Amino acid sequence: MTRSSYSFLTLILGLFLAGCTVGPRYQRPVIDVPQAYRGPMEEAAQPAPESLGDARWWTVFQDPQLQELIRVALQQNFDVRIAATRVLQAQAQLGITRADQFPSVNAGANYTAQRLAKTSSVLPAFETNTGELDLSVLWNLDFWGKYRKATEAARANLLASEWGRRAVLDSVISDVATAYFQLRALDLQLVISKDTLESRQDSLRLTQVLARNGSSSDLDVRQAEQLVYTASETIPDLERQIQQQENLISILLGRNPGPIARGLQITEEPKPLSVPPGLPSALLERRPDIREAEENLVAANAEIGVAKAAYFPSISLTGTAGFQSDALSRLFTGPASLWTAGPSLTQPIFEGGRLRSTVRLTEAQKKQELLTYESTIQEAFREVSDSLIAYQKDREFREQQNLLTTAAQGAARLSDIRYRGGTASYLEVLTNDTNYFSAELNLVQAQLNERLALVQLYQALGGGWQA
Repeated sequence: MTRSSYSFLTLILGLFLAGCTVGPRYQRPVIDVPQAYRGPMEEAAQPAPESLGDARWWTVFQDPQLQELIRVALQQNFDVRIAATRVLQAQAQLGITRADQFPSVNAGANYTAQRLAKTSSVLPAFETNTGELDLSVLWNLDFWGKYRKATEAARANLLASEWGRRAVLDSVISDVATAYFQLRALDLQLVISKDTLESRQDSLRLTQVLARNGSSSDLDVRQAEQLVYTASETIPDLERQIQQQENLISILLGRNPGPIARGLQITEEPKPLSVPPGLPSALLERRPDIREAEENLVAANAEIGVAKAAYFPSISLTGTAGFQSDALSRLFTGPASLWTAGPSLTQPIFEGGRLRSTVRLTEAQKKQELLTYESTIQEAFREVSDSLIAYQKDREFREQQNLLTTAAQGAARLSDIRYRGGTASYLEVLTNDTNYFSAELNLVQAQLNERLALVQLYQALGGGWQA
């Protein structure tokens, strides 16, 4: 290679190393973040930085059986496994895209043997043997940063897929906890219904005895039968819901439908002493869906650079070196060597508006991702606020429902005593007993709602994916 060739390649490499990158640099958008969440904590002058969302899921859900179900789901749930494969795909795509920044080197070899027959007295028959061994290099210089921007976009897509996987983990933990609490509430309602049925059957037998002895009427018997049938009709429906809920949990665990082991009663489930929401600004770093939306915005921003780089020349370096000879014994001798080297430059002249439209497309896609990012943040603030309000009000409702149930229980007991003493009709017993049964079932629902609000608050605060 001549001195001028070396000088030219040195110049090209220098330009490459000093090359610029076109396209905008990413800057995190300025977001209007409230000082505090709307809800019961809104009156606090300075919200505490601690947040329930920073807690590990096993410290929030302390039922050992529920913890085991969540662990199984995190390993076997199909949504979790599908999300993991998306991460692997993004990793592979990053490797493919990043490879464009480096030279491609190929080696080749061929051998040709040929014999030509004698076709005239002038040209005798002869044989030829040709062997060739070469090494070729092609390097598309990333002078304008096209491949670096494409790699930046691929890396952002990888991070987005990873945050998407963590968002799936949050959803699975929330779904399993929700389904389990619903199952335990149905179990308690079934116990209440069976106990109520047994009590009402005893009352019906007593009423039938009184009717036969003339101390009661057939109307009292019919009203006692209504109480029995009201309790008995709820049992098959609750059993149906329980088995369907078990099927749902089984699918969340990545299993075929089947029975689910139980742990604590719904009334025994531990609750955290406090539910601090933390600072709203911290939500931007903790919520996986927000981080995923931001990485998608980063990728869209980098794609603008890829599109703009197409306006500028493409610079490539090519080179081939090897040996060629008509005999294997002389293949690696000095005269058999060969080489070629040279740069090439391609400048787009006319594309019919394709390049300009591609840039406009990427800019519009970035605007869409920006709006998605801002919308995701506002939706996250709303979810936290709704969950804080729900948890507070559901707790207050449960406390009032507990008082109502206690009062209904007392009224039902006094009505039964009055009826047995002959000072009240059975209609009074029917009314108060029905009210008590409904109050018991509603109390279970209130206890369930309080725990579901805790699950929703924990998920809204971005808790669960931290292992």
